[in-house]
Amino acid sequence: MTTVYPSSDGYFQQDNAPCHKARIISDWFLEHDNEFTVLKWPPQSPDLNPIEHLWDVVEREIRIMDVQPTNLQQLRDAIMSIWTKLSEECFQYLVESVPRRIKAVLKAKGGPTRPRQRQRQFHRTTWMTIPKDTWPRFSRPGISMSLLQSKDGLHYFTFEHSRDYQQVQFKFMDAVDSMNNNNILTLLLTNPYHIDSLLQLSDVCRIHEDPEMARELIERALYSFECSFHPLFSLTSGTCRLDFLRPENRAFYLALYKHMMFLENRGCPRTALEYCKLILSLDPESDPFCMLLLIDFLALRSREYHSILRLYQDWEEHKNLSQLPNFAFSVALCHFHLSEEDDTKPEEREKYRKNADHLLQHALIMFPGLLTPLLDLCTVQPDATVSSHAFFGPKSQIGQSPALAELTHLYVGRNHLLWREGGVLLWLEECVKEVLLRVDAKDPLVEDGQNKRKQRYQSAPRAIHRHVLLSEIKEATSFLPLDVTTQPGMGFDPLPPLDSVTSYTRPERPQVGATDESTLSLFFRSLLPNFNLQVSGGVGERRCREGGCGV
Repeated sequence: MTTVYPSSDGYFQQDNAPCHKARIISDWFLEHDNEFTVLKWPPQSPDLNPIEHLWDVVEREIRIMDVQPTNLQQLRDAIMSIWTKLSEECFQYLVESVPRRIKAVLKAKGGPTRPRQRQRQFHRTTWMTIPKDTWPRFSRPGISMSLLQSKDGLHYFTFEHSRDYQQVQFKFMDAVDSMNNNNILTLLLTNPYHIDSLLQLSDVCRIHEDPEMARELIERALYSFECSFHPLFSLTSGTCRLDFLRPENRAFYLALYKHMMFLENRGCPRTALEYCKLILSLDPESDPFCMLLLIDFLALRSREYHSILRLYQDWEEHKNLSQLPNFAFSVALCHFHLSEEDDTKPEEREKYRKNADHLLQHALIMFPGLLTPLLDLCTVQPDATVSSHAFFGPKSQIGQSPALAELTHLYVGRNHLLWREGGVLLWLEECVKEVLLRVDAKDPLVEDGQNKRKQRYQSAPRAIHRHVLLSEIKEATSFLPLDVTTQPGMGFDPLPPLDSVTSYTRPERPQVGATDESTLSLFFRSLLPNFNLQVSGGVGERRCREGGCGV
């Protein structure tokens, strides 16, 4: 103080912390009272420096770590890791709160700005969601993640349920069997982070037109999952795998998918695209949710044209993406949009447009049954020469196999808005006319496409049916096979795989004969969407329970 204020006109400020009021400190102040002035400071005064709040966040994060730091280096690494994960929203909130807190301090005349109260709930900082103070207090619900093996640079993980969580899961299945959502809600009140309850009630809220609550329940499920991540599990490395055959892992897939769709519906296609890539990276070979049927749409919505072209180029050889209607048309649309960009060089623009024409004509020849429903949803009346031509007329619709109709109507129902732009429709019209000329000229490619449609689209994999069910696109769901539509629908595990790998089994329940249920009760149950008379009681119901819950 004497160095900085040699004239003894300096002021010393301290916040009356207990360590600052020790006798030895007070004696030292009295001894140097002629060198500076100690400011009087009220006890329990609020600290206006926002950094104090960030330090508090870091401290609380460290306190809830599974493995506590045991030396200074581990403590430093933990602090740096937590600090880099702090969201921009957290900083922005603290900055914007300064004027409000200054007013509160002035109103309290420098004293405490709020009465003493119980310590506020604090949630762990995560990547996928921003926890809310209104959420229930988090305690580990009994989910953990273990590393099964590491091979060829890939890490295979799985979620696991503790014995207590298994008991909650059994109660949840009982609540589902009761077909009373209030029973699931009661279970969630005592187990606020039970995953399947959150997924099921999210669907209920969405159906009852409460999207905000539906989205919040999914975020709580993701938060619970992320708090159980293995230290080596990474959301961005692309080397972490989760076996979809395990029911414990399927809930994570579903939570990610629903969160992705909420983001897309809120006008955040770029973020939704990243979640789509994440889901695909968890099992790129099987692709159990068929993200390849969606990723092109999100990329086009995000104007990420080059990324979808790179994916098409890298995966076409071993995935035959050109045989999927969505990629056949979307890749052509990417080339068209690139040819229309202002910063594209003239020679590149001509190249992109030439490729776009070629690819779209090839797509129309390969999937002629897609044109009419696409124009219908775009509210465009086709030219008489097009509608009356056998190649694009009603015959092209009737001749499609159910599997191909499912794919084409899925694409049209989801992507038709991308084709409603004036320039795109004009380009489509030009290509359609060119295709008709090639058809009339008996281009060999036309017959080749017809043979491929007969050979390659006899039936669709179960994963495609699952994707169509989740998409809820009416144009596509009407083409689902009977063995899919007659199965009891379960929002927490839609269309589970037939070879599901169970890690624990639900206890047997007493058999209830069909005669124990009154006609009136059976009538009311038949009004529910997942009612199935064949599995409404007895052995059939028990088989449904065991196979459906996967546990």
